[in-house]
Amino acid sequence: MPFKRFVEIGRVALVNYGKDYGRLVVIVDVVDQNRALVDAPDMVRCQMNFKRLSLTDIKIDIKRIPKKATLIKAMEEADVKTKWENSSWGKKLIVQKKRAALNDFDRFKVMLAKIKRGGAIRQELAKLKKEVAAA
Repeated sequence: MPFKRFVEIGRVALVNYGKDYGRLVVIVDVVDQNRALVDAPDMVRCQMNFKRLSLTDIKIDIKRIPKKATLIKAMEEADVKTKWENSSWGKKLIVQKKRAALNDFDRFKVMLAKIKRGGAIRQELAKLKKEVAAA
C-alpha cells in the first residue's frame, strides 16, 4: 500500500498555510472530500481545507466530534506534543524557528562555531592519515 497516512478522525495534522500556520491540530470530523473539522487545545474548532493540512504519523483514539475536554485529555494521554518534538519533522521545524529568531550577532557566533568545528575535524583527519601512512 503506497499511502501510510490517511484522513481519519483522530489524525494529527500540521497546518501549512494561513493564520494557524505551524500549529498541530486534530481532525475531529470529515465535512466533505475537501474539508475537515479540526480542533486543538488552544484554538477554536473550525473547518479547514485539506490543502492547508499536512498529515502526520501521529493518531489519537477519539470518537467523532468529541468535547474539548475529552480531546485535550486524549492528546495528553497519547503524548502528542512529545511525539511531535521527537520526530525528525518536528525537530527540523524547531531548528528552523530557532534560526529565524537569531539576530545578526547570533548568526555571526554560529558561523564562527562552524568554522572552528570544521578546523577540528580537518586536524583529526590529518592525524588519521599520518597514522595510516606511518603504519
